[in-house]
Amino acid sequence: MRALICEKLGSVTVAETQAPEPAAGQIVIDVEAAGVNYVDALFVHGRYQIKLPPPFVPGSEVAGTVSAVAPDVTWPSVGTRVVAMCGLGGFAERVAVPAAGAVEIPGALDAARAATFTQSYCTALFALRDRGGLRAGETVLVLGAGGGVGLAAVRVATTLGATVLAGASSEDKRRAARDAGAVAVVDTTARSVKEAAREFSPGGVDLVYDPVGGDLADPALRSLRPGGRYLVIGFASGAIPSLPLNQVLLRNRAVIGVDWGAWSMSDRAGQHALLTELLGLVDDGALSPAAPATAPLESGARILDDLLERRVTGKVALIP
Repeated sequence: MRALICEKLGSVTVAETQAPEPAAGQIVIDVEAAGVNYVDALFVHGRYQIKLPPPFVPGSEVAGTVSAVAPDVTWPSVGTRVVAMCGLGGFAERVAVPAAGAVEIPGALDAARAATFTQSYCTALFALRDRGGLRAGETVLVLGAGGGVGLAAVRVATTLGATVLAGASSEDKRRAARDAGAVAVVDTTARSVKEAAREFSPGGVDLVYDPVGGDLADPALRSLRPGGRYLVIGFASGAIPSLPLNQVLLRNRAVIGVDWGAWSMSDRAGQHALLTELLGLVDDGALSPAAPATAPLESGARILDDLLERRVTGKVALIP
């Protein structure tokens, strides 16, 4: 089968490799689409906290049709269309995954949207509701709002009844954030997010959703009202910020870490329920993820570099 292989850190190439067989408890998925995420780029370039020795096939989330099952697997059956997290191996024509982690794709989702759904939308709901306690009527500042994780946060926050101010670095990304449901936007390269947030919500916003870090962190923290919550999602800027803890203390603010990936692996039943709930919202029409850009495996190297350089608006799916 064909796969996008990292033979040495910093580069990937399409090559033939052995097709997987299902081990105990596993299924094999014929991959129709594989979501490309920032973490995949970090793995390839050796910049993630877990260092993977080459060779390996990156790609952490896939959608497709079950083509084989282990003898001990009772569901899903061959022919079922599923979405699954695989950690590695997704940028290939086939991948083996635990059957227990697969969820059936609702009819409202095509393969490309399904493959780019899990990581971004599960992070958003886990962060906003389960970690941040977001309530209907509250205000949220979403940073990095033009990327996949940010756009998912805009849509999920809006679905939960919140009002969103979206911060993004380009006109295309700000337009995408408005299309996702943001009431207002701010150019994070030209204006202080603190000033924009105070104008948007007098007294400050209730919640900050920050997958960017870097220089935006300090003014974003100061944009919170008394009792506000700051959600630390990641550091797409490449810089891990140091926050002034007096700004946390003096106004009874909270800084909350969000590691959906670690939680999803430690509580697989909880993750299965979270993803099932989100896909149910899609099936009911309450949540409508945008279609991603699509590209062949041969474009994988360019797309991974574009993600690292923050040149991607929304999501991208590779089509093996």
